[in-house]
Amino acid sequence: MKVAVTGLRGIPNVMGGVETHCEEMLPRVKGIDPNLKITVFARAPYVKKSNYKFRGVSVVSVSSPVSVWREAITSTFNAIMAARRDGMDVIHIHAIGPALLTPLARIMGLKVVVTHHGEDYKRAKWGRFPRFVLRMGERFGMWFANHVIAVSPSLTKRLQESFPGASRRISYIPNGAPDLPTAPGDALARFSLKPGKFVLAVARLVPEKGLHDLIKAHAQINDGRKLVIVGGADHASDYSKSLLKLADEDIIFTGLQDRGTLRELYENADLFVMPSYHEGLPIAALEAGSCSTPMLLSDIQPNLDIGLPKKDYFPVGDPGALAEALNQPTYLYRVDAAEFRKKFDWDQIAMKTSSVYHKIMAEQDVSKPVAMDDDAKSSGQN
Repeated sequence: MKVAVTGLRGIPNVMGGVETHCEEMLPRVKGIDPNLKITVFARAPYVKKSNYKFRGVSVVSVSSPVSVWREAITSTFNAIMAARRDGMDVIHIHAIGPALLTPLARIMGLKVVVTHHGEDYKRAKWGRFPRFVLRMGERFGMWFANHVIAVSPSLTKRLQESFPGASRRISYIPNGAPDLPTAPGDALARFSLKPGKFVLAVARLVPEKGLHDLIKAHAQINDGRKLVIVGGADHASDYSKSLLKLADEDIIFTGLQDRGTLRELYENADLFVMPSYHEGLPIAALEAGSCSTPMLLSDIQPNLDIGLPKKDYFPVGDPGALAEALNQPTYLYRVDAAEFRKKFDWDQIAMKTSSVYHKIMAEQDVSKPVAMDDDAKSSGQN
C-alpha cells in the first residue's frame, strides 16, 4: 500500500501542531508495517531539500506560495495531483482547510483519510469568507472522506452529532505525549535562565494562543520569575510584532527551538502555561506533561479534554484570574509523566492509524457522499 500525506508544511523540525503530530506518528506507522510506503508531500518553502527520507518516510516537496490563506489549498491540490501521478492508494489529509479538496481526491480514485485537528474557523485571524471556506472544508471532509479521525473526544462527539450520516466513519485517535530527545544542555545559558526561575509558554505568536493575556498576568505577579515564550509566527503580523516589542530582560522570546532544547526548557521551568482561546488537542501541553512540568491551562474544551484536575485550569481570557493562579504554589500543578505517556501513547496512536489505512483499503469503495442533506442541516446549527 502507498500512502500520501498532505495538509502539513513538512517534517522534521517544522513549527506547528500538525507537523509535530506527523513527525511523531508517521515513522511509527512505517515501523509497524515496513512494506507500507509513506510519502509526505511538503510545502517547498518550509523544507530544505526537494526529496529526502526521514526515519523511513519519504518527503517530497510540492510547489506552494508563502501565504496565510493560499498556501494550504495550493499545496494540497499539488499533492493530490502528485499522489495520483505516483499511483498512491490512500491520501491522508490533515486539517479542515485542506479537506476542502477531499472530493477532488476521491474523483482521482484515491481513498481519503481526513484528520480533523480542530475547529480552525474559530481562529481570531480569519475573516468571514475564510471562516466560511473552513466550515465547508469540514463538511466536505465529513461527507466525502472514507474515514475521519478527530483528535479529541469532545470534537469526536460534536462531529458525530453534527454529521450523523458519517458517524460510523469518524473515530477518536488523539495526539500523543512524546519522549523528547536529550539536548546538549546549553539552553539555560543561552537565554540567561536559572532552573525553576521561569514560566514557560510554547506557542505560535498568533492571537488565539492568548499570549497577550499571559504577558499581562505575568506583569501583575512580580515574583522574580522570568517569562519565556518559545515559538514564532507563521507569517509576520501586527500582532506578532506587538508581542515582540515587549521583549526585555524579564520577557524572553526564543523563537522556534528544536525538540531537544524544548525538553531542557520543559524540565527546568517552574511552570508551563497555555492561555489559548483555541486548540485541537494541544501537543505543547502533552510535551510538557511528558516532562513532568507543572501545568496551568485555559479552560477551553480541548484543554479540558486532557483531563487534568480542576485546579490546573483558569478562565480563558481573564488575565486577573491567571495572575491569581500564577501566585499559587507551583506544587499544586504537578503532573505525572508516566500517566501522560500511557494515556497519550504515540505507539498506540500509530497502530490505530495504520488500522484505518488497512480498513479503508479492504472496504468496497462507494463514490456517493453520505446523507448530505441531513448532515448539512445538522451542521448548519453549529
